[in-house]
Amino acid sequence: MIVPLVAAAADTCGGKGGALGALLRAGLPVPDGFVVPFAAYLAAVRGLDLGRHTAGPDDLAAARRAIEARTLDAGLAAALARGLAGLGDPLVAVRSSAADEDTGLSSAAGRYESFLAVRGAGGVAEAVRACWASLFSPRAAAGRGSGDGSGSGDGPAMAVVVQRHLDAEASGVMFTPGGPGEPTGIEASWGLGPSVVGGTVTPDSYRVAADGSVVRAVADKRTRLDREGARLVVRNVPDDLRGRAAIDDATAVRLAGLGARIAALRGGPQDVEWAVAGGRVWILQARPVTAAPPPAGPPAPEADVPAGALVGTPGSRGAVTGTARIVRGPRDFARVLPGDVLVCPFTDPAWTPLLRIVAGVVTETGGVLSHAAIVAREHAIPAVLGVPDVTSRLRDGALVTVDGTAGTVTAT
Repeated sequence: MIVPLVAAAADTCGGKGGALGALLRAGLPVPDGFVVPFAAYLAAVRGLDLGRHTAGPDDLAAARRAIEARTLDAGLAAALARGLAGLGDPLVAVRSSAADEDTGLSSAAGRYESFLAVRGAGGVAEAVRACWASLFSPRAAAGRGSGDGSGSGDGPAMAVVVQRHLDAEASGVMFTPGGPGEPTGIEASWGLGPSVVGGTVTPDSYRVAADGSVVRAVADKRTRLDREGARLVVRNVPDDLRGRAAIDDATAVRLAGLGARIAALRGGPQDVEWAVAGGRVWILQARPVTAAPPPAGPPAPEADVPAGALVGTPGSRGAVTGTARIVRGPRDFARVLPGDVLVCPFTDPAWTPLLRIVAGVVTETGGVLSHAAIVAREHAIPAVLGVPDVTSRLRDGALVTVDGTAGTVTAT
């Protein structure tokens, strides 16, 4: 009913589970755990006729309710309890591993649900059902395009990874080199990883060359996500840490070395999520790079920046002109029209359906390895990230030009 993580394979446990299993077998530092495989999901939804729940938001909601209301099979519930006991009953992370997730064609970044700091068999069972149900969320349906998944009656299958939770001191994302002579790119911030992958902070940036030399840019990291009991809380970073590097150069070099091993094992450039906990570096996820960021370089000379332009980090190549639409939360989503330029504090993964219709993206925080930046590149949408106070500096409805290669935003 469950598969030890070390034995997980992509054909039964999804791309995420399969990759983590391969890394564990190779001796890489991956938190131990187990996987609830595709077969458990398919058995759980048998008879629900989910294929009819794909026409619109109401149908999707009905599918989610049907899955969440279904009592977990007694055998699976017992297997979850045994799996947790085998790990020592720790807090765990419960993460999606769908059939269409973490493939070489699409990252599905932020498309499905994952949960941190889950306690006990009952909590894990609830989180597993929520991961299954997220196959029918609006953002998952929008990400798949047609809303009906892979064309089968029940859409793509969902496996679920259950791993020891890590209380990270620092965490982030790493992109291994795309070709000979290219550096390893790393982004890092304080606390748990969703701050970086979700774009709610502008992280430190590191470039590690093949010879081990490191170039870094330390950001003003204003908030961090941490565990408090069984809850996740956002805290302000103390003033003395906001401008301090989240990891030192030696840790960046260590990460780059692990990245090289992972890329060699997986057969190509990898997008790797990592954490430092208890002074040790851990690997939390590895998937193929589907859309490389613009090449980093020195800031453009001031003479080359258009007059009055706002400057941020290039996140996705290309330039586009469109109507600026200031979006501060989901209540503003209905105002966004096809061809608009999305201007926002950050883009939570729940916002990814907007990236299917907008012409460009501008954010106040976030790094080039965040989920939103990856999805923007996958959709070939120009993006500029980390433009301070951009939601108040641009006027809603103004015509703006976004240059995602140069990292500039200009009102026209």
